[in-house]
Amino acid sequence: MTDSPLDNDAPMRLYDTARRAVVDFEPGPVVTMYTCGITPYDATHLGHAATYVTYDVLQRRLRDRGHETRCVRNITDVDDDILRKAKELGVHYLDLAAAETARFDNDMVALNVIESWSEPRATSAIPDIRGFIGMVLDRGHAYESGGAVYFSVGSFEKFGEVSHYSRDEMLDLARQHGGNPDDPNKRDPLDFVLWQPSAEGEPAWESLWGAGRPGWHIECSALALRELDTTIDLHGGGSDLVFPHHECEAAQSEAATGQPFVRHWMHQAMVRMDGEKMSKSLGNLVFISELLKTHDPRAIRLAIVARHYRDSWEWDDTVMPAADERFERWLAATEAVGAADSDAALAAVRQRLDDDLDTPGAVAAIDAAVERGEGVARAAALLGVFLVGDPVT
Repeated sequence: MTDSPLDNDAPMRLYDTARRAVVDFEPGPVVTMYTCGITPYDATHLGHAATYVTYDVLQRRLRDRGHETRCVRNITDVDDDILRKAKELGVHYLDLAAAETARFDNDMVALNVIESWSEPRATSAIPDIRGFIGMVLDRGHAYESGGAVYFSVGSFEKFGEVSHYSRDEMLDLARQHGGNPDDPNKRDPLDFVLWQPSAEGEPAWESLWGAGRPGWHIECSALALRELDTTIDLHGGGSDLVFPHHECEAAQSEAATGQPFVRHWMHQAMVRMDGEKMSKSLGNLVFISELLKTHDPRAIRLAIVARHYRDSWEWDDTVMPAADERFERWLAATEAVGAADSDAALAAVRQRLDDDLDTPGAVAAIDAAVERGEGVARAAALLGVFLVGDPVT
């Protein structure tokens, strides 16, 4: 689909969470990307899908512009949530992870999400994690206490530069997300765990600091360093990960290597239902596997890209009927004109995607082309919605 690889007049522009502005995104020929993946203890819901479809559209446009993309998406197959769920079900945590990862992968294939360049598991990175923690300790940014290893936020002056939250906001979010600010072994309530002793019945790995398992944030730093490079072009995930996860990830990574960790931070806003963030903990979920029983996966994808990635939106009973109707219109228009496809629609979609990944504007441009009686196969394909032929990612 590319017209002139790496020779576009105008740069792509994307919002950067850390810089709090829409800025030029001008990576080299190979774009390195890391998106935080799932903790596989339940089925894929619409919030997951919105996140991964967003970064999929970004990859498609970057490839269209002539870049190679290397997107790493981890699998958190050991943490508090999956261990708790496995115990409830009476199954081994890795068996649970394998089954739910397979379901997730099937959902991503149905939604035509480009396969990750690499999809490493947290449990594959234990040696890397131990080495990484050693680097942080050696540089004086961590300490041992109560059988655990903690990162010292006071030792890292840039802590807070990803989220820009106040200390009180950070403490509140840490408490909400299992950061345990009241842990008496911490020097500062915002210090976070790099390595922790395993509770009875939990998996444990040997280390210089005793048998235990990794903290939440450390796997992504270790995997990004192992799979990509010291500095990566773009890091993504849901906006609920800005703090503590991504703030802590940035701090420990730069503390370990002494180099910038991420050039551009990009976050997907939350999908809401009944006024609350769609999440496993609240149980207000719409599962992709259920939607696939009654809707074309391309219509599900259309429902997602009709919203801007930075805008939180509400799921209700009107969403899929509107998406189904739009998909049928696009399909009918393209089938009616055969090979005659709209250059204007493709150009408009490219322009909108380069403006902070404006997928609603791209959808509106395709709607306008359909109203003019034009085929829109190439324009829709840039959004990952294939109207003719087999999906090719």
